[in-house]
Amino acid sequence: MSNVDVIIVGGGIGGLSTAFALTRLGLKVQVLEQAPEFGEVGAGLQLAPNCTRILDDYGLLDKAKSLGVVPDRMVMRDALDGSELTSLDLRDLERTYGYPYMVIHRSDLHGLFLEACRTAGVELLTEQRVTAYAQAEGGATVVTEDGTTRAAPLVVAADGLHSVARKLLVDDEPVSSSYVAYRGTVPIPELTRPVDLSEVVVYVGPRCHFVHYGLRGGDLLNQVAVFQSPKALAGLEDWGTPDELDTAFAATCDDVRSGMSHMWRDKWWRMFDRDPISTWVRGRIALLGDAAHPPLQYMAQGAIMAIEDGWVLTEHLKRLRAGDGAPDWDGALAAYEAVRPEHCRRVVLTARAWGELWHLDGRAREQRNLLLRHRAIDDYSFTDWVYGPTALFPEDEPPMFEPIPLAAADLIVSSSQAG
Repeated sequence: MSNVDVIIVGGGIGGLSTAFALTRLGLKVQVLEQAPEFGEVGAGLQLAPNCTRILDDYGLLDKAKSLGVVPDRMVMRDALDGSELTSLDLRDLERTYGYPYMVIHRSDLHGLFLEACRTAGVELLTEQRVTAYAQAEGGATVVTEDGTTRAAPLVVAADGLHSVARKLLVDDEPVSSSYVAYRGTVPIPELTRPVDLSEVVVYVGPRCHFVHYGLRGGDLLNQVAVFQSPKALAGLEDWGTPDELDTAFAATCDDVRSGMSHMWRDKWWRMFDRDPISTWVRGRIALLGDAAHPPLQYMAQGAIMAIEDGWVLTEHLKRLRAGDGAPDWDGALAAYEAVRPEHCRRVVLTARAWGELWHLDGRAREQRNLLLRHRAIDDYSFTDWVYGPTALFPEDEPPMFEPIPLAAADLIVSSSQAG
């Protein structure tokens, strides 16, 4: 083995946050990034209390807040008529869970972890495309595209949706949702309509939705437009194109359609996830982040789950040290795999169901809207299982919420008519 304790493959938010956490234990960590430089592509991220709690533990929360926005409300509106359906008081949410709900530019959060890693002494290497993983005596190895073999007691594969390491555990492929996302950030002075930057707003509509919120202290507006592609459903290769974007949002309200002119039209993100798997560890190789559990975006938990993965793994390594201080790698990996797959399975499957709920049409849309309008403003039963403290052991994982069937809306109508 080399003098490196942990090799992390992938220099995204999951890889860097894990590298920083492990380095705080005194471990020597090496991060291999395939790109020529470290960076993130995208726009905004929402960070719920289960993530800001970890940022606080890392001593990074105040810096993150200075880079982002801590909004007052999250609001769901109907994309066709613009009416308010339900909301969350995010200041009350912070009092409930002890930590804020904030929004931040993806590149700012990535840069925050990159700076923290550099300060902590993480070895950061670029242009390191890993093509193979293998077990070795006392650890594991990776082979890069140029034929170099690197070894360490632990290898963490944070290599994303198209993970090479995942193939060691399961022969599966990404699952297309047939939905595509367009993004765009706009300087506030360039907006042609007033926007309340104290709110995170999602407009839900038939086979489409639109999200906007402020970034960088309120200097930017982040916008995301998501829709189902008819071309994808038809099996065509060229899908999610700008003409489909325009058609998908043609019937939406004025506030949504006015945002379309600010979307980036030269690139779009097709939305994939993978079916959940329960095995994330093979010997001394462990999956982390999207390599293990790529979700659809509807719960805004993708980056958060990766950060949680690293925190949980680090906490178990901290807890399971031998008498001489040496890490119990196998014990920590077993504890990590005992708790994280089930939580992430729940998030991945709930995100799929949440996407279906957002995109209803016809009578189902009317039923959904009625149920959302009758939701109590302080009802956190749908967030307790995910926004609370990250579980370290299976018994700490809180119970799931009880889904409300759309047919319950008919009972509300019958009751109001009887009254």
